[in-house]
Amino acid sequence: MDYFELSLSVEPDFSEILMAELAEIGFDSFIETDEGLQAYVLESEFQERSLKALMENYADKTPLSYSLKKIEKQNWNKEWESNFSPIEVLNKVYIRATFHEPAAEKFDHEIIITPKMSFGTGHHETTSQMMELQLEIDHNQKSVLDVGTGTGILAILAAKLGATKIHSFDIDEWSVENTIENIQLNDTDLITIELGTIDSQKTEVYDIVLANINRNILLEEIPKYATFTRDYLLLSGFYEHDITDIQQKAEDNGLKKIKHISKNNWAAVVFKKH
Repeated sequence: MDYFELSLSVEPDFSEILMAELAEIGFDSFIETDEGLQAYVLESEFQERSLKALMENYADKTPLSYSLKKIEKQNWNKEWESNFSPIEVLNKVYIRATFHEPAAEKFDHEIIITPKMSFGTGHHETTSQMMELQLEIDHNQKSVLDVGTGTGILAILAAKLGATKIHSFDIDEWSVENTIENIQLNDTDLITIELGTIDSQKTEVYDIVLANINRNILLEEIPKYATFTRDYLLLSGFYEHDITDIQQKAEDNGLKKIKHISKNNWAAVVFKKH
């Protein structure tokens, strides 16, 4: 299935909030540029009327311009190769693509990602902060559920941290294909992956549940995540000012906030089962 590519020129102060707004109307992958950002949405998920309304709303607040074009599936890697540079997480995890030089000897863990059209390379604050929180939690011999896995990066880190049972899923067929490829690249074959939603998952309890999605979906699905976790729930994909709502929903379902971190207004939170 093809994607639409939105090229948006906007002031840096508005780039982050527009990324969140676009995620609310179906855009699921982003590249930050010198001019603003590029955002991608599946053709089947594209809401032209919602996009126009969003652009008109923010045009009253800041100068912006945008263009839209269809991008074929096979051209995605070219886009990423020109924009994807290696990153580090807490000087412990090194994330690179196949065309970058290895640096495993300098880090505790190295993760190789071929992103295709999937969200989750560690570049965005939500992903990197989820990884930071993962590094603080004992994964050894634990079971992990990765909700909306994207590239599989969080599941792969869980495997490298010693988890012995890891299941991941995504609603996007391309994300599933991409995760399979990244699992193989990282020799983490213990990870299982399927196409689906939280509602399609077999009822099972995991030590750790990971979900980096967006505010509205999280608020809707936290009660379901609570039934899947025995111990920890790690969430991201929302702003600092959303923490209150997220926390209230979690507390209503037997979860207690034990920590949150934030960067550039994006937040990530750890909850623990009572």
